[in-house]
Amino acid sequence: MKKIITLCLLLLSGLTLVAFTDTIKNPSKDKLLIEIISYVLNRGHFSPTEIDDVFSENVYMNYLNGLDGRHQFFIKTDINNFNSYKRKIDDQIKASKIDFFNLSHEKFLQRMGQVKSFYPALLEQPFDFNKKESISTDYENTPYAQSLTELKTKWRKFLKLNAIGIYAGLKEREEDKKESDSTYIIKSDADLEIETREVLKEDMKYFFEVRDDLNRNDFFSLYVNAIALQFDPHTSYLAPSAKERFDQNISGKFEGIGARLSKRNQEIEIVEVISGGPVWRDKLIEPGDKILKVAQVDETPVDVVGMRLDDVIKLIKGPKGTQVFLTIKKVDGSTVVVPITRDVIELEEAFAKSTIIEKNNQRFGLIHLPRFYVDFSDYGNRNAASDVKKEIAKLKEEGVEGIVFDLRNNGGGSLQTVVDMAGYFIEQGPIVQVKSTGGQKQILRDEDKSIEWDGPLVVMVNEFSASASEILVAALQDYKRAIVLGSKQTFGKGTVQNVIDLNQIISNNTYGDLGAMKLTTDKFYRINGGSTQLEGVKSDIIFPNRYAYIDTGEKDQDNPLEWDKISPAEFNLWSSGDQYNYAIDRSRKRLANNPFVQLINEQAKWIKSRQNDNDYSLNFDAYLAKNEATDKKTEKFKKLNEFESILSFKALDKDLPLIEKDDVSKEKRVRWEESLGKDIYVDEAINVLSDLMKFKGNKRSIAQVKQ
Repeated sequence: MKKIITLCLLLLSGLTLVAFTDTIKNPSKDKLLIEIISYVLNRGHFSPTEIDDVFSENVYMNYLNGLDGRHQFFIKTDINNFNSYKRKIDDQIKASKIDFFNLSHEKFLQRMGQVKSFYPALLEQPFDFNKKESISTDYENTPYAQSLTELKTKWRKFLKLNAIGIYAGLKEREEDKKESDSTYIIKSDADLEIETREVLKEDMKYFFEVRDDLNRNDFFSLYVNAIALQFDPHTSYLAPSAKERFDQNISGKFEGIGARLSKRNQEIEIVEVISGGPVWRDKLIEPGDKILKVAQVDETPVDVVGMRLDDVIKLIKGPKGTQVFLTIKKVDGSTVVVPITRDVIELEEAFAKSTIIEKNNQRFGLIHLPRFYVDFSDYGNRNAASDVKKEIAKLKEEGVEGIVFDLRNNGGGSLQTVVDMAGYFIEQGPIVQVKSTGGQKQILRDEDKSIEWDGPLVVMVNEFSASASEILVAALQDYKRAIVLGSKQTFGKGTVQNVIDLNQIISNNTYGDLGAMKLTTDKFYRINGGSTQLEGVKSDIIFPNRYAYIDTGEKDQDNPLEWDKISPAEFNLWSSGDQYNYAIDRSRKRLANNPFVQLINEQAKWIKSRQNDNDYSLNFDAYLAKNEATDKKTEKFKKLNEFESILSFKALDKDLPLIEKDDVSKEKRVRWEESLGKDIYVDEAINVLSDLMKFKGNKRSIAQVKQ
């Protein structure tokens, strides 16, 4: 019999949970997980949710949507059988029972097996693209099939929806060939229909191959996360493999061979070689090669054909300096055993980078930061704050007069890197206020009086700038240190999550790796007292994009925490605001008269109007007519691709050796700079910097404000 021991301090949160000494009554790992996770959620979450019948119904619906959201496998009788648990999941959780999960999992596997057995026969019959019929992709409001016979009918339509798109593509290909070669004989519609089904057979084979790779643990993770989601959108269970991916994403690096893999037709294929990694350095493996066997030092090779992709990755990954031996089937058909010494692979695309921008004899800098990365095991190692500091120093050496900080699509990351980074732009002072589980309030400050950059600063954001990004942007905006340019508001995620290793909660664990919980433990607030939760950060200069009217923010997620405010902190404004008001006013006037901006706004409204268009004709003529109408409407929006700025871009001198190290790095750099040259948002950001430079002498005021 095992006992839950006292929970350790939550990672980085400073929150201690009370002792939990109830004996584990259920011996299975799944039941153990339910007991531990429900305890952690109720004792550690910032705003625990009552586990009652309403909670149960929400878990029930969320789990079934995750399991079979398209209503492709379950039939009505299955749902009727499940309904007896609709208001009992709360009781199941409290009793650490998993009867509903077991029932639904077993039934899902049964139904998936039945679909696998009958869909090939559907693809043996030709599709009649002249028949007038349609399908709705509004799956939430589409009823489950009443029987297996009706389920087959649904699958025939589902397959036909995929087929009609393939068929249209093949016909267009034939027309293109005829246009380029007048002697070319176009294939008949009958032949193209046969080819369509052959392509679809391969696609469906892969569709089920991916699902066959899922094991019970994968399905159970889905169930547990349906429970966690009821607390807030960002609380989740991380199974061991998911925890590993989370650590990799947050740090931007991992230990392994430096290759990305995929599985198709039971074979493990190299799809990408990561620049700078062991495979790239040794040049012994290339994309398209297939891995047949994996062996550790002095061990028998393991045949990996047909093995789960996650399991193959586990065999290949390992600590820096260790060796792994791969039996490779080369693209040319030859077979060779390749020894590879594992190393730390850094994903350069995840790290901060910068460029020089020149316009009218003025020189500016742009720093792009994809996320606030950090290695939690070693903060002194490479992290977002230290990298941005280096980029600022390099830009200063190049003599830039203003900096654009691009945080578009930055979904957040480490809170500590935000505090450090904000300090590069102000003398010292509060950066963010944090309220933790239990109501304790803390103000995180920049205590360093040094300033890395005191010149003009513009921060670019969009609807997908979230969490840590919003903390930094809010602080710079409240200090009037930077002008924020972008979408109407940022994502609106004003919560902090900490990761709890569930393996540290029980003593004498014999169940194997239990994974971790990503738990919302804190809520952060601007230094002016307002929360960024739901409301995000409002841009000083609103510059619409194609997602301007789409529901994408925190407020559109399931079960978000509410907005509130606390008392403000005391801080000194960076400037009087005159230069900001001047630059903002100038920008707004430019945008109001910019035909590209007007077209972007029109495009955004059109995209919004199509958001609920879920009905598709399965008649080819009607399908084609709808596509042609769409193409005609989107033709005018192609003008947006014609935008070309007069800006010129130049790599920093210190970056040239890294860029020139291989063709892949050079190509990535060229593509990035080409995209910046067609980026109307960057163009306007530089215009704003130019306006700010007219007030170089007015950098900060002495007035203390408490708002």
